[in-house]
Amino acid sequence: MHIKTLTIQGFKSYRDQTAIDELSPGSNVVVGRNGSGKSNFFSAIRFVLSDAYTSMSREERQALLHDSSSSTSTTLSAFVEIVFDNSDGRFPVAAGTSGSNSDEVILRRTIGLKKDEYSIDRRSANKADVANLLEAAGFSRSNPYYIVPQGRITNLTNMKDRERLDLLKEVAGTRVYETRRAESLKIMEETDSKRSKIDDLLKYIEERLAELDDEKEELRQYYDKDKERRCLEYALYYRSLQDHVAKLEELEEKRRGEAESSTAKQRTFNQREQTLASLKSELQSLQQEAAQLEVEQTTVRDERRSLIRIRATLESLVGDDEEEGGEAERSTLEAALRSLDERIAASEAELINLLPAYEEKRLELEEARNELEQIRNRINVLLGRQGRSTAYTTQAARDAALRAEINSLQQHVQRETRRKAELQSEQQAANTALQEARSGLEGKAALLEERRIFNREAAQEWEKLSSRREELLEQKKGLWKEETKLSSTATFGSENLASARRALAGTMGRATALGLQAVEDVAKRHKLEGVFGPLYQLFAVDEKYKVAVETTAGESLFHIVVDTDETATKLLDVMTREKLGRVTVIPLNRIKPKEVNFPQAADAILMIKKLEYDRKYVAALQQVFGKTIICPNLEIAGAYVRSHGLNAITLDGDRVERKGSLHGGYHDPRRSRLDAVRDVKKWREVYETSTSSLKEVKTAIQQVEQEVATIEGSLQKLKVQSIRAAATRDALIADLSALREDEGNARRRMEHLHDAEAGVEREIDAARLKVQALQQELQTPLSAGLSNQESAELDQLNARLDAQRQVVAEQSATLSELASQKRLLEIELDDNLKRERDGATARLEALNAQNLLIAGEAGAAAGATSAESRKRELANVKRQIGNCEKRLTALEKEQDELQKKVKAAEERHEKTRSEQVADAREIERGEKSLQRYLSQKQIFSQKRDEENKNIRDLGVLPDEAFEKYLKTNKDKILTRLHKVKHALSKFSNVNKKAVEQYNNFTKQRDQLLQRQEELEASASSIQELIEVLDQRKDEAIERTFKQVSKYFAEVFERLVPAGKGRLIMQKRIDEPDDMDEDEDGAEKSTVENYTGVSIKVSFNSKVDEGLRIQQLSGGQKSLVALATVFAIQKCDPAPFYLFDEIDANLDAQYRTAVAAMISELSESAQFITTTFRPEMVAVADKHYGVLFNQQKISSIRSISQDEAATFVEAAAEGPQPPSAR
Repeated sequence: MHIKTLTIQGFKSYRDQTAIDELSPGSNVVVGRNGSGKSNFFSAIRFVLSDAYTSMSREERQALLHDSSSSTSTTLSAFVEIVFDNSDGRFPVAAGTSGSNSDEVILRRTIGLKKDEYSIDRRSANKADVANLLEAAGFSRSNPYYIVPQGRITNLTNMKDRERLDLLKEVAGTRVYETRRAESLKIMEETDSKRSKIDDLLKYIEERLAELDDEKEELRQYYDKDKERRCLEYALYYRSLQDHVAKLEELEEKRRGEAESSTAKQRTFNQREQTLASLKSELQSLQQEAAQLEVEQTTVRDERRSLIRIRATLESLVGDDEEEGGEAERSTLEAALRSLDERIAASEAELINLLPAYEEKRLELEEARNELEQIRNRINVLLGRQGRSTAYTTQAARDAALRAEINSLQQHVQRETRRKAELQSEQQAANTALQEARSGLEGKAALLEERRIFNREAAQEWEKLSSRREELLEQKKGLWKEETKLSSTATFGSENLASARRALAGTMGRATALGLQAVEDVAKRHKLEGVFGPLYQLFAVDEKYKVAVETTAGESLFHIVVDTDETATKLLDVMTREKLGRVTVIPLNRIKPKEVNFPQAADAILMIKKLEYDRKYVAALQQVFGKTIICPNLEIAGAYVRSHGLNAITLDGDRVERKGSLHGGYHDPRRSRLDAVRDVKKWREVYETSTSSLKEVKTAIQQVEQEVATIEGSLQKLKVQSIRAAATRDALIADLSALREDEGNARRRMEHLHDAEAGVEREIDAARLKVQALQQELQTPLSAGLSNQESAELDQLNARLDAQRQVVAEQSATLSELASQKRLLEIELDDNLKRERDGATARLEALNAQNLLIAGEAGAAAGATSAESRKRELANVKRQIGNCEKRLTALEKEQDELQKKVKAAEERHEKTRSEQVADAREIERGEKSLQRYLSQKQIFSQKRDEENKNIRDLGVLPDEAFEKYLKTNKDKILTRLHKVKHALSKFSNVNKKAVEQYNNFTKQRDQLLQRQEELEASASSIQELIEVLDQRKDEAIERTFKQVSKYFAEVFERLVPAGKGRLIMQKRIDEPDDMDEDEDGAEKSTVENYTGVSIKVSFNSKVDEGLRIQQLSGGQKSLVALATVFAIQKCDPAPFYLFDEIDANLDAQYRTAVAAMISELSESAQFITTTFRPEMVAVADKHYGVLFNQQKISSIRSISQDEAATFVEAAAEGPQPPSAR
């Protein structure tokens, strides 16, 4: 085992966390300049191992924390952590520590201003755990020399012989022996003190026994007379006791008869009380029913008045319908519209059939005219050529004239072409206007049709909505009636529930009542699912066992049952915090009912079997009722209590507890807790049911009102739409007329432009043909006239011209006739039929809108949109008025019958109450009579108890006392008693406890003698223990001295090969002549004779006597001290050693020897040394350098041997600057 790694943070000069590379299991050397923190590193290890830092004050802990004046913050805590290599298993805890590597043990100590904590393998531990762990690993508490700080070597060199002996004793572990010896001596002193006291007591007891022996005879005579006195007094007391018992039995017999009579009256009273409560409940129900009938009558009367008003309104509207005749006009208009629609459809069909023929004839006429124009143009060309042949003499003049004419014709063609383009543009604009007019006309017509359809559908929708509204209003009336009835029931239930709750609260304390009221609210607010409520809510019981159950439960009825104690804690915390009263809680998980042996008999009924409850509450009910049985009477109850150790109770509530107490008496049925609970439950159900139903009815009323409001909105919307349509109706009709006129004008203009375009087209074609002919003529020579062919062509053309004229004339006539028919149909449609239909539609729309407006103004009473509908509504209203009259008659009859029932119930209630009052007086008189019996019984019971007390005061009586004087005359007994008392007066100074005292003192003497023997045996054992401890201590010291002396000689010889050293034990008997431990012939001595341990050494001879340590130089003293340390360590080896500059005062030659020895010892143990000398550096396995920066913060790192040697050499030459590594 060895130290593997070390981590320091916040400890002294090591502010930052500093982790040291893994240490060597052999020799490790730490170097650094003075003040750099080497000793702090050394102290950190001692800090964890608790060598020097055990019990520290706050100031001492503060001193261990890093404190740098240049830091901006102060270190509040520090820790040092050592990781031990435990591969050899010397630490027994590492392998078993959860989560820890079995080859490592981590020991950590953390310190702060207010804390000092240890941890082993990251788990918290205390100081004792750490000490035990280190001791188990081989660190001896009696040998602290595995850690050698600065100054300890000097202390060893300056030790006196006596101090060196104390050191040897400490290494030998004699401190334990001395502690146990001191404890044994203390016990020995206490034992001697007790033995002395026992001797004194024995002497006193022997003297007292001698005195009591003389008093015993006088006491015997006194006892004889006193026995006779007690026999006489017993006879007197016994006779008086028998008289009192006989009187008590007589009183009890009378009381029992009176009690039975009173009990019978009480049962009758209780039964009548229930009857009275039932009659009261019946009377209240009848009164409530009467109140509901009164409310219903008022509602029906109000409904009848409302219906009468509606009937008057409808009658007025129906009369107006008959006077105005608006319905006939509507029918006429609708018939006219149907006729107009049919005529318009026929005309439009005829027009559609005419248009194809008209278009065909128009095209044929246009073709005929084109052909006629072509003939004319050809004739004109031939005639012009014939004329020019005579008009011009030369070809040149002709050509000039032809070109001039061609030029003129071409210009004409251009003009006509431009005119054609203009006509096409106008035609396009006219077509656009026509399409717009037709589109507008179609839109307006569609709009007008939509208006007509809307008016028809609106009327139908109005009828439908009005009908639905009436149905909903009827439904709402029914719901109002139901609401009134339920509201009355809820109010009645609420009042009775409040009364029942007050009655229940009156059976408990105010704090409990407040607590019970708050429990349910707290459970809901905090979502405590495990709160089941008070016990009385969790079971039901038959009326027969009510009194017994209620008496047994008592205040437990109001205990709150919960699932777990956690729920109970949450509930009580909230109630305490909010000051909500007091409750007792029963957590089911904490109740463990015990099995009870119940009697299996017909006269003993287990109470819990008469309860009805959910099985999950059985533990709570078992806790309250599980140990109680129900018996017919108190005698049987008492017998079962004595035989089975149970609680027993009668049906009347008289109970006998297993502890012996008897409880009973009158139970007022009007203050029954279970009745109050039952009433609360009953009226809560009535209230909650009626409230729930009332909520549903109100919701239904709200839904009906919402639907009625929706219908009203729809009706209002229809009315608004009708008004808007009426407002735009005339403008729409005017727009239709204007659009039809625009459409006709645009159509006629299109036809005109089309004809003009055809004429222009013919002009252009004629001009082009003429230009073509003239151009051909330019290519021919000038001739005297037409050629034969041209003449023949001219003749043919003239003939064709006449025939074509005839064709054009005929086709023009046919087209004119078709155009006339088309025009007449269009005029009929546009100017007559459609205008007439628009007017009829407008009039019908106006009538419908008027009806809607009238209906809207009349409201729900006259919501119909037609006279027929209003008549039907009037008949319906009259029927409803009749129903109201019938309902009122039935209600009045029902109310009369109900009043009779109420009167009869009141009479029965008053009669029963009178009987109850009379019985109450009788019961009260019976109670007073019983009270008198009880008073007399109490007087005689007191006398009986006094006689019993007198008999008990006589003490233990002899057997003859129960027979000797019982039959003797009372006067003789009194005379004899007087004589005996006179004789007893002579023994006034007798010691009445002489025998008892004699026996007590004898017993004490025997006990003290036994105790004396035990103390003597104990003293002997303690003396033997002291001798054994002394012997073992002597052996340990002598054994340790021999070992240390032996190892000291060996170590010194290794360090100083030419010299010799030895330890000498000095004794008191031969102090002038020192004695070596090796002198076998010397007389054996004890530790008490040892006065010290001296040292004699020789550095240059093995035969010289040597010098004492006081005679050596400083370096030699240090070497001797080191030899002593090594000898002690060999005697009690440790796993590792810490040396802080142990070679500081050694000469060079001895430093080399010490370094060699450490190197040799490091093969079996770990060494961590700090040094300024090169000898230690040379033999070390690993080297570490301590650094110190400008902020006064230390750090440590692993360095090479050369770096360490260089640093040591530099340190030997002189001080380094502050910035050294």
